[in-house]
Amino acid sequence: MSRNIFASSPRRLLFGFGQRLSSTLECPTPKTTTVPIVQNEMPDCEFQPPSYRGPSYEDIKKLRKNHLTPNILSYYKKPLLIHAGHKQWLYDHNGKRYLDMFGGIVTVSVGHCHPKVKRALEEQSETLWHTTNIYMHPKIHEYAEKLTAKFPGDLKAVCFVNSGSEANDLAMLMARVHTGNHDIVTLRNCYHGMSPYTMGLTAHSTWRFPLAGVSNGIHHVMNPDPYKGLWGGSHCRDSPVQVNRECDCMKNGSCLAANMYYKELEQTFLHSLPCGKVAGMFAESIQGVGGTVQYPRDYIKKAATLVRANGGLFISDEVQTGFGRTGEYYWGFEGHGIIPDIVTMAKGIGNGFPLAAVVTTPKIAKSLGMALHFNTYGGNPLASAVGLAVLEVIEEEQLQKNSLEVVPIF
Repeated sequence: MSRNIFASSPRRLLFGFGQRLSSTLECPTPKTTTVPIVQNEMPDCEFQPPSYRGPSYEDIKKLRKNHLTPNILSYYKKPLLIHAGHKQWLYDHNGKRYLDMFGGIVTVSVGHCHPKVKRALEEQSETLWHTTNIYMHPKIHEYAEKLTAKFPGDLKAVCFVNSGSEANDLAMLMARVHTGNHDIVTLRNCYHGMSPYTMGLTAHSTWRFPLAGVSNGIHHVMNPDPYKGLWGGSHCRDSPVQVNRECDCMKNGSCLAANMYYKELEQTFLHSLPCGKVAGMFAESIQGVGGTVQYPRDYIKKAATLVRANGGLFISDEVQTGFGRTGEYYWGFEGHGIIPDIVTMAKGIGNGFPLAAVVTTPKIAKSLGMALHFNTYGGNPLASAVGLAVLEVIEEEQLQKNSLEVVPIF
């Protein structure tokens, strides 16, 4: 059977609109001494997809044009009509096989139609599809225990939602309610969602509509990008993206780029934020949509300290970097040497099933009790069964370890 290679690190993925334009740059010399042999042809696969019996390709194109909103874009002059999936493979309506390097925008974390996840969904669907969380059902409680066990410190309270935008929306609400403050800091070039609330967090003009009030209380600060930013060099991160600027500042035990970007952050706190009255700061552990941007060493740790000193919470967006995708760590924030106050996650958490979550401390979670807050579908029996199975597959198939092993290939 073909090997499951899905849990690859975000450092090696290309993200649509945010894809880096690096074709004109000189490639760095690989730091590893042993590089696996890469075959030019895809290996054989025993799986045979069922025959496609849906509308014709041209009919699908007409239906899409006539009935779907125009914001739903298609890649390629002749868009793919995907019919079936099996582990790392996708099949079009003609039965042609593709190696899925995109993973549904970093969403399919353990492979298409994974047998264990599929079985968990089928078994739960035969018992209970949905019930309000006003009642109790076992799966959400089993899943909550298993998921929070993956976190360090006091991050033991979880609220389940359905998407990354919902998760970041809720995290923003938590930060503002818990601190009693309003102002939120995010990095330029970041992506945190497209709901009317989280659109203000996202700092890409292509993802923003001209709506009044969207950015109320949101402050975008200079992005600490060692590759395209004002400062940075070869020692800022152990990453192939920093290729055209050398630096030796780490020999002195300090990263000049991190210090300079941090000073810019301090200026925002000094001139644009109410003194000691910040609600929080959002940051992706590695910027995904923005082009797989890794920050200089210690920047995030310094930023989190500054935010907390001013009354705020540090919120880590793990939508694209969580669940072992980076290989080195299960959560991206661990690579920055911090424990956030709130962590948001989606995409790979459900392997394509609508599922997301916000994990925080019991003390911060208690703030939601100030008023009623409810999510109809959050943590429903089907989603909880899928999420639990995904966690088990990541462990059983050692996909975090696999991410680390495929680094030289990608």
